[in-house]
Amino acid sequence: MTGLLQLFCLFLLFTSKTAGTTKSKSQQPDVKVLTVATEKNHGLERFLRSARVYNINVEVLGEGKKWEGGDMKHEGGGHKVNLLKDKLSSMKIPEDRDQIILFTDSYDVMFLGSLDEIVQKFLAMSVRVLFSAEPFCWPDSSLASQYPDSQQLNPFLNSGGFIGYLPELLKILNYETVGNKDDDQLFYTKVYLDEDYRESLRISLDHKSAIFQNLHGALSDVQLVANSTDEWPYLVNVVTKQRPLIVHGNGPAKLTLNNLSNYLAKSWSVSEGCVLCDEKRIVLDEDKLPKVMLSVFIEVATPFIEEFFQSILAIDYPKQKIHLFIRNGVEYHESEVENFYQAHSSEYFTAKRIKSTDLVGEAEARNIAKDRCIGSDCDYLFCLDSHARVEPDTLHYLLSTGYDVVAPLLVRSGQAWSNFWGAINSVGFYSRSADYMDIVNRSIEGIWNVPFINNCYLMNISLFRKPSAKHVSYLKEDTDPDMAFCASLRSAGIMMYVSNEKEFGHLVNSETFDVSRTNPDIYQVIDNKLDWEQRYLHPKYHEIFANKEKQLMPCPDVYWFPLMSMRFCKEWIEVMEAFGQWSDGSNNDKRLESGYEAVPTRDIHMNQVGLDIQWLRILKDYVRPLQELVFTGYYHNPPVSVMNFVVRYRPDEQPSLRPHHDSSTYTINLALNTPHLDYEGGGCRFIRYNCSVKDTKPGWLLMHPGRLTHFHEGLLVTKGTRYIMISFVDP
Repeated sequence: MTGLLQLFCLFLLFTSKTAGTTKSKSQQPDVKVLTVATEKNHGLERFLRSARVYNINVEVLGEGKKWEGGDMKHEGGGHKVNLLKDKLSSMKIPEDRDQIILFTDSYDVMFLGSLDEIVQKFLAMSVRVLFSAEPFCWPDSSLASQYPDSQQLNPFLNSGGFIGYLPELLKILNYETVGNKDDDQLFYTKVYLDEDYRESLRISLDHKSAIFQNLHGALSDVQLVANSTDEWPYLVNVVTKQRPLIVHGNGPAKLTLNNLSNYLAKSWSVSEGCVLCDEKRIVLDEDKLPKVMLSVFIEVATPFIEEFFQSILAIDYPKQKIHLFIRNGVEYHESEVENFYQAHSSEYFTAKRIKSTDLVGEAEARNIAKDRCIGSDCDYLFCLDSHARVEPDTLHYLLSTGYDVVAPLLVRSGQAWSNFWGAINSVGFYSRSADYMDIVNRSIEGIWNVPFINNCYLMNISLFRKPSAKHVSYLKEDTDPDMAFCASLRSAGIMMYVSNEKEFGHLVNSETFDVSRTNPDIYQVIDNKLDWEQRYLHPKYHEIFANKEKQLMPCPDVYWFPLMSMRFCKEWIEVMEAFGQWSDGSNNDKRLESGYEAVPTRDIHMNQVGLDIQWLRILKDYVRPLQELVFTGYYHNPPVSVMNFVVRYRPDEQPSLRPHHDSSTYTINLALNTPHLDYEGGGCRFIRYNCSVKDTKPGWLLMHPGRLTHFHEGLLVTKGTRYIMISFVDP
């Protein structure tokens, strides 16, 4: 009997220590999900959406209250502990079921699964309290040695997420008094390191990230699986083989969470596309459109500024709903800005201009525009830099997205350079995200959370009227204004997005734009091909390829094509005349390697005016396709031409050119001005065929074989000045 009695006493002792673990409950545990957020911001909005996606009801503690816990991003957090303590102390433990509490941070947390999944994983661990875990002992690294097993994976406590039974959590929260400005993670760490508390309350850490995945220090451990057409993107810990159900962008990993949030919580999928985009999209009331401040910034000399102003005028939005703000910081563009402002400023609701002579820096000017919008009745600020070329419907589209800070994707033609960064490095500079090229190439489409935007973006100005955004600024010492602004947005918890749902336009490249040249835009055929074509290519050029069988042939095997615009011809001549160093028309020519020209003309070579590379690109991209169209079977890409020059014919200089063969496979002869208007006479006679082309058209190209068959001469110019552009292709 004595032995049985001792055994019974031991059983009673064991059950008393594990009360709540083995106690029979008639129903499934009741689960309460709590978080703390004193301010509504984009992080909280994202957190609550992820909860809704998985049908999780979350109670937000501290809503509308003043935050008293210091900087939530870097220190303090005791206020969270006290808010949670007050809440749990007011709760009654159900008699017929266990009460489980799930607590997480909010601004940098997302749910990745249902509450049932979370609870089932927790119950399977047979512990009473489970804290998330991380690889860093923070905020006091000296405590690392006190952890029971600091050598295992993710050995240290993280307070951004935990789940446990109400009685045990109450004991933890009453461990000691916590000041609002004390560190919450340090408080919970002390509890965990107290061996008696840890063992009696059966507190454990989620070392394998079965439920809680902290990202800081674990970026190489996690993988986004987003290419499946059968299921939504999910996060997997490739080290522990777990699919975590709550992800926390703790510490510097917040930007990584921002990137992951583009896909997780059923935001986007291969089959469904951007679900979040559709959720946020709004229908604009065309009778009550918001007022927008259009802030135009010209900070560097920019190619094709004329087309930039045309794109502004083409914006499909009522001008009486637009406050116009123009800042020009470039003296070179002052006259163009002046002309635009004088001609069109009265069309807008209000207009203000800052001149290049006003001695206002870029950052200050951008802050002026922002503050002017904040202090007025405008609802949105639409920032547009001179590098941006946007389609007319861009502003209307951005307003309809429902996003507070959003940019249209704009890319330099033929490059990966865009108006956003997919990631930033540890010192705040550009870093390429895994999905950057997919976004740029529009392999995936949607509206993407990114850490940096510039050149063109829309901002809901109501955000910047909040106290939390009062420090948002373009001004920071030794920092580019765009970088300073985006950094201050991130610091204020304001998220930025870029949309690639459609084509919005493109960026021009000003890196090689040399305003010391005459007509510098004409040099931009390589770096700004789209804009160059729009201005300088003949309007009928592309029609040539739609009518392959109907090419003009004024003489045998002499073809005639529309190649360049009238503006090209005018500006090309102006470049030559501004340079002015025409050859003397003699056989002696020091520009040639041999020093001798057999059939001399009065001319200027392209390498003399810095246009040799550009002209070779014109031959490759625009002339070669014409050659392949009419002289079938001959293919040489890129074409070679060492003799590219503009010839000037005048009665008092060189009025004509004697019969000759060209040293080329084929020759092109581009007329640059107009017969019977700029000159009389002139033309080209092909002697073998006794066939002449006289009434040439500016911008039209003659193409003919160079050797053997097409012996030709330049006909006499009797009045005025004739200009032609010549190339001997594939000599």
